[in-house]
Amino acid sequence: MALVEMVMPKMGESIMEGTILSWLKKVGDTIEQDESVLEVATDKVDTEVPSTHAGVLKEILANEGDVVEVGKPIAVIATDGADAPTPSKPEAEVVEQAEALVAEAVEAHSASAAAPTPVREKPTSGRFYSPLVLNIAREEAIPMAELEALSGTGKEGRVTKKDILAYVKTRKPNGTPAPVAAPAASNGTASAKPASQPVSISFTGEDEIIEMDRMRKMIAERMVASKQTSPHVTSFVEADVTEVVKWRGKHKKAFMEKEGQALTFTPIFIEAVVNAIKDYPMINVQVDGNKIIKKGSINVGMAVALPSGNLIVPVIKNADQLSLKGIALKVNDLARRGRDNKLTPDDLSGGTYTVSNVGSFGNVMGTPIIMQPQVGILALGAIVKKPSVIETPQGDLIGIRHKMFLSHSYDHRVVDGALGGMFVRRVADYLEKFDPSRTI
Repeated sequence: MALVEMVMPKMGESIMEGTILSWLKKVGDTIEQDESVLEVATDKVDTEVPSTHAGVLKEILANEGDVVEVGKPIAVIATDGADAPTPSKPEAEVVEQAEALVAEAVEAHSASAAAPTPVREKPTSGRFYSPLVLNIAREEAIPMAELEALSGTGKEGRVTKKDILAYVKTRKPNGTPAPVAAPAASNGTASAKPASQPVSISFTGEDEIIEMDRMRKMIAERMVASKQTSPHVTSFVEADVTEVVKWRGKHKKAFMEKEGQALTFTPIFIEAVVNAIKDYPMINVQVDGNKIIKKGSINVGMAVALPSGNLIVPVIKNADQLSLKGIALKVNDLARRGRDNKLTPDDLSGGTYTVSNVGSFGNVMGTPIIMQPQVGILALGAIVKKPSVIETPQGDLIGIRHKMFLSHSYDHRVVDGALGGMFVRRVADYLEKFDPSRTI
């Protein structure tokens, strides 16, 4: 019999500790590998933690409510293998965690500065609140007395993230719930009407003050920080994607019948970006002071619009190792879970380059803001039909072509105009030379 320590996993680039909400297993229980063992809360997400090994839960080292640092042991599992010493952390991981700790401190400082009446006092009832719930309460200026009066749907009446966000939507500035115009839909969305549909509003001449929600505040802070950190330059290229449009039109019905999912243009664009990164790997870098970190993996982030109007950027890990079909399935999965608020911290971390499909909103081009600490982001414009000059052996002709603009914003500290321009041109080349005879 071997004894293996289970440690608090890393749950995001800037998350250095987690609070144990509940143990889903008790001492003596048999555990399968990847089976959920406990529920952990951070200031960003509540999630279940799977077991790293199969065996028997021998000992629990951290109690419910304990705050445990990433990498610290939380349980001991008895397995059938031989004992193995826990490897010491490599120096790179130590540096990474130190950097993440600094980022977390800066983020915490920004959040506390934005909240006029932070929740500092302890609950008089002894009720437990996860760090995520407390963080939302702090940013929404909800005092502890008001939080104590909130009913919860979690275990033993615990207030969950869903509970407090639902309360924030109906809460007046004085702390009393606002009247609800219509009941929420059964699937948890606030309205069956798509967020993209225009809403007719009667303008009365009086101004309305709208408080930013938690996600909007975070987006605002990070976008300002990105502009302050990186001198942005944007290069534009127009690409002829006629063959791409024809190929997708030919295969989208069969893909839907076989996979039960839509075949969009996004995975094709991401594949072209990945190929261009292979040709120009200095786009796939990050800046650390006076050092440039050349990333060993190609992890492509994709901006997803949420029903609330906010944006979130899940990441396709090791995109260079996926086929076009694999990228398509991953794109659909991340987009669906993003809209359903079911993404995990790991889904949102580790990006090395990002794409934003502004064409989905009918925009022909955009100047996107870099996702720090990356150094580049590509905006994909709308595909439109245009009259264009076509070169043939018989001479130049005028024809109708499908074209789109690619807008590449890059960090001018480390990416000069030549590299930034050649990269986006190479993306366009891959799209224009798309093989119409390929299969998926």
